[in-house]
This record gives sequence, structure tokens and C-alpha cells, in this order.
Amino acid sequence: MQPGPQNAITDVPGILVGQVERLDPPYLTGTTVVYAPATAVAGFDVRGGAPGTRETDLLSPVNSNGGVNAIVLTGGSAFGLDTAGSVMRWLEQRGEGVRVGQGEYDVVPIVPTAVIFDLARGGDFTARPEPSWGADAIAAATDGPVALGNHGAGAGARARSLKGGVGSASVRLDDGSTVGALVIVNAAGSTVDADGNLYAARLGLGDEFSQLRTPTEPPPAAAPGRNLIPGPPMNTVIAVVATDVPLDKAATTRMAMVAHDGLARALDPIHTLVDGDSIFALSTTTDQPRLSVTDPAALAQLEAVYAAGARTLSRAIVHAMLNAESVQTPTGIIPSYRDAFPSAFAAVEGSANA
Repeated sequence: MQPGPQNAITDVPGILVGQVERLDPPYLTGTTVVYAPATAVAGFDVRGGAPGTRETDLLSPVNSNGGVNAIVLTGGSAFGLDTAGSVMRWLEQRGEGVRVGQGEYDVVPIVPTAVIFDLARGGDFTARPEPSWGADAIAAATDGPVALGNHGAGAGARARSLKGGVGSASVRLDDGSTVGALVIVNAAGSTVDADGNLYAARLGLGDEFSQLRTPTEPPPAAAPGRNLIPGPPMNTVIAVVATDVPLDKAATTRMAMVAHDGLARALDPIHTLVDGDSIFALSTTTDQPRLSVTDPAALAQLEAVYAAGARTLSRAIVHAMLNAESVQTPTGIIPSYRDAFPSAFAAVEGSANA
């Protein structure tokens, strides 16, 4: 198996991504929207002890909703949930959503949302995503390359003592279908082992991460006062995994559940009481018979998709860390992986292909 052409969630047909962020002090935050113009069947699973979400109960297989229009991933903690409202209005103006009346715009868009805790990362507790950022992000959504690192909801993200960010990856399965993932890495746990190696780099496809070497630098110490507010550090990894394999709601929910294994392979510890680790899953093909977890004939294909979703999410975390850039905050520098472990890239320095 190989990555898709862009090695991003936008390789999945029917998925677009748009992002906005502010990095100028005192801001360090942003919003990412995963947009499904033709709608998508969706599932959801949360394992962290401190989630911040909106409209996720609707995605349960026992509830009647048939699909979503967009997923919002955003900074701002619970304040960031306001960004979903502008996404809904943007969709409403285009007649996209659950039809509830005869009028052209009599729709209720379905926009589940999850947030990370990045309050005061840039210096001001009130410098968080504005409600309009959701509309700005979806208006900018394309099926092209996804900007990684300090973009969108990843602008203020961090992973323990290192700068986190937005990551994405994809894989083309043997049957021609595609699985993709997009993640905001903002974790209490670490993405690197005791030697400074990224846990999930071993899961790269082909030469995806072959340039990496075990670094010689010691891991940076966890910085004190990671947030400017008192109390324990607050975090959360939020993600979307998507496929064009037709899945029903239960099968899509199962995809979200299994994808948490991708977090566990890339972060340690994971699912702590100060993380709100949450994963959405999307199936963009809605005009074909949908695979069900109760159909024995579908099990082999489902397991292949689920395994690919977890591995692709792990790989997306590596891309987030490799693309993140160091930032200066009022409490000090949050170093990127590249700046903290430059010797990990020594093998490519001076290379004609570097």
C-alpha cells in the first residue's frame, strides 16, 4: 500500500479541508473544518477524560441522523464551540443540511465539533477563535494539499514539551479505496520515546519517514507552566478519519473506535483525565449499499479499513510533529521536534534531495 497523491485526508473523494489561524501575539490559535459537500455518514468515539464537543450524541448508531455536512476542529476550549454556528449559517445559505421545510433554505446543517485546550498559549486568555472563523475556514476549504503544523486548530497545539500541530496522511488500499486522517496533536502525553524517536515513525509507508535517525540530543525537559492559568495542564487530541468505502453508522462508529489505537501507538500516555481525546469517522460514499458490522461477508473489508484508519492516524501524528514550527510564548519557547532534535535529520543534511 502507498499514500494517496497528497498523503492527506483530502485524497478521500468527497472531503475538503479549510483552515484559519492567528499567530500574532497575543493569539496562538485557529480553526480547521473538514467539509463533506455531498454529506457523509459519521461516527464518533471519545476516550479522553475532559472532552469539549458539540452535536456528537447525534452520531450514535441508535439515533436517527443520517449524515453530517462538516466537522469542526478548533482551539479555544469550550469557547471555540461557537465557531460551529458560523459554519452552520454558511451551509444554510447554500441550502445544505437536513431538510425540514419546503423553502430553498429550510435546512438544519449538521456540524459536529470538538475543541482543544489552547487558552492563553499566545499570552491572552481572551485571544481565542472568533465565531466567524468557522465560516472563514469552510469558505476556504479545498480538496488540495492540507497545510500542516502551525495551521488551523494546530496553531496553538503542543505535545508535552514540544510544539504540536495539525497533521494528515492517507493510504490507497489494494482494492482502490482510500483512507485518510487529519489530527490536531495537543497532548498531555509525549510523541517521542526516551531516545527522542517519534513513536509512530516506524509505521511509515515506503520511505515516508526513512530520513529520520535516532537523535543524539537529550529530550527537552517538560516546561513548567505550560498554560498561563493555574492548575494542571489541559490538552486534547482530536481527529477525523475518513474513507470512501460505504459504511453504515455502526460501521463508521466502529472505525472511530479502532482509530484510537492509532493514538495509542503514537502517544504515551494517552486518554488521560486532562485530555479530551475524540475521533470522528466519515464515510463519503452514500449512494451504494453500506457495509455493516453484522454482515459476515463484510468483515474482511471492514477490518482492512479499520486497520488502515488507525495506522494512517498514527502517521498523521508524525507529520504534525515534523511540520510544526517552534513558537515564542510568554512562558518561553515551545520547541518543534526539528529544533529540539536536529540530529534526527543529519542523514539528509547536505543531500541533493534534502
